[in-house]
Amino acid sequence: MVSGTTTAGMVPVAAAAVEIPFGQKIELAHIKFIEMPEASLPKGIFTDQEAVIGKIVTQTILPGEILLEKRVVKHLGGSTLAAVIASGMRAMTVRVDDVMGVAGFLLPGNRVDVLSTKGRGNSGVSVRTLLQDMKVLAVDQTASTDKNDPVIVRAVTLEVTPRQAEILVKATREGKVQLSLRNPVDDTAIVEEGEKPAPKKAASKKVIYQPRVTVVRGTQVTTSTVQK
Repeated sequence: MVSGTTTAGMVPVAAAAVEIPFGQKIELAHIKFIEMPEASLPKGIFTDQEAVIGKIVTQTILPGEILLEKRVVKHLGGSTLAAVIASGMRAMTVRVDDVMGVAGFLLPGNRVDVLSTKGRGNSGVSVRTLLQDMKVLAVDQTASTDKNDPVIVRAVTLEVTPRQAEILVKATREGKVQLSLRNPVDDTAIVEEGEKPAPKKAASKKVIYQPRVTVVRGTQVTTSTVQK
């Protein structure tokens, strides 16, 4: 628990004292407590330091940001990398060209497209985008983002579905794999030449309302449309 006197109507909430990089296990030096009005507390906060210390950060948290349950996971043993893999996903490491591409500029948490390169004999080389908007979990054997300078790496670990893992294995057997770095806010799906765009929804039929008049004469009922 947090010791000290708390102002009436205020609650001590755990926040980042320093930048906490993706994949980092939270330690006491990483957090501080700030007071927030009890009536405006967001969901999933931590008010007890014992409840947050030891958890793994699933995305970089900047200094002063509130620590929330949805941005950390419990460390159940083993490597910290295993703790940050989303449910239903897998971690797969692929070798990348240390000369071509942007491998030296990648950090855990980046998003990349995966390109497959195959030789075609005398016809040259074929290149196509194999997978798009993939999350980088680790670079070589590092899951930390506390580096600023580019380094030469030869392996990148990506978060993939089981099906995407099969696609990657096949691509690495048939040729080379390279990565292209995405802007973190760009989630646009690229349609390659020759692919059919997603089918458009059928336009709804326009219903034209025509007023009608019903006339009752004894047992006879007639209905006629009023012409505009």
